[in-house]
Amino acid sequence: MPGPSQNELDRRKRVGVNKHTVSNVSSTDFPGHYPGEDHSFNINQFIKNCSIQFHQRSSSQSVFSLVGIDTSIANALRRILLSEIPTLAIEDVFVYNNTSIIADEVLAHRLGLIPIRVANVEGLKSMQWYFKRPSDEAEQAELPENFQESIPTADNCVVLTLKASCSWRNDGKKQWEQGEREPTRLYEGSNVYAHQLEFDGHGSQPDILGNVEPVNPDILVAKMRPGQILDLRLHCYKGIGKDHAKFSPVATASYRLLPIIDILQPVLGQEARKFARCFPKGVIGIETVSAADASEDSGYAGHEGEEKAVVKNTFNDTVSRECLRHDEFKDKVRLGRVRDHFIFSVESTGQFESADLFVEAVKVLKGKCARFRWNLQQLIR
Repeated sequence: MPGPSQNELDRRKRVGVNKHTVSNVSSTDFPGHYPGEDHSFNINQFIKNCSIQFHQRSSSQSVFSLVGIDTSIANALRRILLSEIPTLAIEDVFVYNNTSIIADEVLAHRLGLIPIRVANVEGLKSMQWYFKRPSDEAEQAELPENFQESIPTADNCVVLTLKASCSWRNDGKKQWEQGEREPTRLYEGSNVYAHQLEFDGHGSQPDILGNVEPVNPDILVAKMRPGQILDLRLHCYKGIGKDHAKFSPVATASYRLLPIIDILQPVLGQEARKFARCFPKGVIGIETVSAADASEDSGYAGHEGEEKAVVKNTFNDTVSRECLRHDEFKDKVRLGRVRDHFIFSVESTGQFESADLFVEAVKVLKGKCARFRWNLQQLIR
């Protein structure tokens, strides 16, 4: 049986973007499989079709294209980035002294949301999980009979301390009497920042984890006035974003499909400039119709020397459909998206390099597949 034509293959890969609707969005019962065709998995074909290209790469943010996979895989990676890559976060706060105006529970909440960075990420993977008995009675009822709550040890718990106090500067009271009201000129230690958290390493933690510190040292924790004191001991555990958002290693992790813009009929002169203004800067360019363009076989015949609209860079398009609002363009352009070209944007909170997060997500997905395969083998034995 002959294979599908090139036009059919192009149609399958295209999601249509119309004025008021989106077309060709449904997949087959088994993604990538069509009746009467051989779509058995071939690793060489997969390697040929799948590709990754980075467009932006920094420690805090990465933008890259992932091409040649199904939406289900792309979405699985996105969800893993959000909720299943382990990080370290403050879970328990022991308050020995707090005479500031911030209530203990509010202060604990603020501390819990401070991203904590481990110098040796591989060491974090060797940390054991800390199993905590839930406070909700309904969740407690679902626990297995042999459940045992963990005890904090050097293998599953990292300890941070915070000790801070506020006092008058030597000439602070004199400046107050003279009308000065700026706290940093009047007081010592009026602002408590994240960099004042100190790592209290136990056992082999300093060797395995390296230094443990806040990602951003300038996060404001509390404000105090003379005579007020903070004395806290913080327990940090390994967790995932599925349990609490503070464990999520990303601020955002999203993807979009690569836009397609097809100019079906020539757009010339003033219309070309108006057409370009319908898109973000750089998406549509203006060029001069050359003699070769004005050949009899093209739609530019007789328009040599005039300005024409051309597609330059669809990557920057936001698919606003603005051009479809204008009647003069509705039959001259066709919009769409490439079904298997995903443009990922990953913004790290600082525990991992942004580019490394995708690799970690792939490792988690690989582990899930291995566990599924093992369980499936146990069922059929």
